[in-house]
Amino acid sequence: MNNELLGVVATFLLTVLLAYPLGKYIAKVFKGERTITDFLNPVERLIFRLSGIDPTKKMNWKEFLKAMLTINSLWFVYAFVMFLLQGRLPLNPDGNPGMTPDLGFNTAASFITNTNLQDYSGETGVTYLTQLFVITFLQFVSAATGIACAVALFYALKEKTTNNLGNFWLLLTKTVTRIFLPLCIIVAVLLAFHGTPTSFDGKDTVIGLQGDTVQVSRGPAAAMIAIKHLGTNGGGWFNANSAHPLENPDYFTNMLELVAQTIIPIAMIFALGFYINRRKFAYVTFIVMTLGMLCLLIPTIVSEVRGSPAIANLGIAQPTGAMEGKEVRFGPASSGYWSILTTVISTGSVNSAHDSAMPLSGLMMLLGMMVNAFYGGCGVGWLNYFIYVIVAVFISGLMVGRTPEFMGHKVEAREVKIAGLVTLLSAFLIKGGTALAAYILVEHPNANWAFKPSGWLNNPGYHGFSEMLYQVTSANANNGSAFAGLTGNNIFWNVMTGVIILLGRFLPIIGPVAIAGLLANKKYIPESAGTLKVDSMTFGIMTFVVIIIITALSYFPPLALGPIAEYFSMK
Repeated sequence: MNNELLGVVATFLLTVLLAYPLGKYIAKVFKGERTITDFLNPVERLIFRLSGIDPTKKMNWKEFLKAMLTINSLWFVYAFVMFLLQGRLPLNPDGNPGMTPDLGFNTAASFITNTNLQDYSGETGVTYLTQLFVITFLQFVSAATGIACAVALFYALKEKTTNNLGNFWLLLTKTVTRIFLPLCIIVAVLLAFHGTPTSFDGKDTVIGLQGDTVQVSRGPAAAMIAIKHLGTNGGGWFNANSAHPLENPDYFTNMLELVAQTIIPIAMIFALGFYINRRKFAYVTFIVMTLGMLCLLIPTIVSEVRGSPAIANLGIAQPTGAMEGKEVRFGPASSGYWSILTTVISTGSVNSAHDSAMPLSGLMMLLGMMVNAFYGGCGVGWLNYFIYVIVAVFISGLMVGRTPEFMGHKVEAREVKIAGLVTLLSAFLIKGGTALAAYILVEHPNANWAFKPSGWLNNPGYHGFSEMLYQVTSANANNGSAFAGLTGNNIFWNVMTGVIILLGRFLPIIGPVAIAGLLANKKYIPESAGTLKVDSMTFGIMTFVVIIIITALSYFPPLALGPIAEYFSMK
């Protein structure tokens, strides 16, 4: 067990050590400074020429958001049509059928939003064509969209007064060519050399040790799995995701995939410091986010290593911890570390069954998605944290009797209202969606309507409620992981979570970018003796307290009905 804990510590420290220079590189890319990837300039110019894009055009926040929403709408239509028709298209050696309209809607919404909630089975639900040219493509551009919007925030914070948040098309393209492609090549090659498939062949027939015949799916999986983690997407090539021995063959690949999914969110913190020349603010932010992550991680690892209290009460020893639903290759400590990182960062990939986790671990996973700002996904983690910062600035200003200011710009009613609406939106979607699902299940338990097949929930009581709460929370947080005891592939869940996914993605992006644009357009106010120092640990602690209070007030009731009640019932 000590070796497992050392593996967790080593993985995190390695991630931070690699993220720091990567953050400096990212800042240079978006500043337009010289980097080792400048040889890609001709490729980028060709893309702009073929697309008819002027990369030098400046955009205000409205133009920036218009470009972002327009192209994402186009990607949604493209993905939806491809999923419906995939059974009739080439690169389908296993003969997988097309999706139903409700599943196609959910899957298209899920992948353009960086969510990757998979209500289909990975090997049998999509074809090689849609895996590569729809899903893998969207994993690149959805993650790049998040980073482009975060860099728009960087633009706003860097300048004293400006109406320019950068050019969306330029930022999107550079994110793909300068950041994701080079890193994905490295990760994909390492995965391939450790046994992850890269073949276009169909299923292979394997005879097991007991003489049974098994059909093993293959495919060009390594490239998709690389961007799945680097882009904090999380969708698995195989249904078992990173618990599958071909998607995550050994402990090395387990560490590799953990580092891959964490490195860019952490690097973006340092990138902001380098970009706006406020490294101390970035360090304070990193400390706050890391503190929040550890508050979720430590109870999870302790809970998983100790095992089930219900089994312990029977006098049965659990020397290896809670191993139900976990891979013996990784153990409970590494599985607990993965489960928290994947929910904190909104990756949504899994190397164990979250439904089998201890109640305390499930509580920590839910809290990670409800906060959605401790590192967070590619780019959007910064945007979510920015909302908490605005609320903290406003409250701090009220406490000292001054007009709240953030980096030389007054935070007024309009910005605070936008931040408040974004904060309330998540609570409304999560609690409203869970309440609707619980109402239908409780009031009409035996109904067999077209949109609600009976038997969608395999577990009763507190855990069953947690499964519904987790599904809606995961959709809103654009996470994509799930408690597997819930059957999600039906019209009710496909449509409801699809709508929540879209709202939970784009409104929390629109809000911060709008606030950044409004602040940047205001007159710059030089710092004085009475200016609130946002790069101090005092303000960092204030932001952390704001996060705790907002989360507790918003989500304690549903959490008390689910994982908290289950935890005490097991005692």
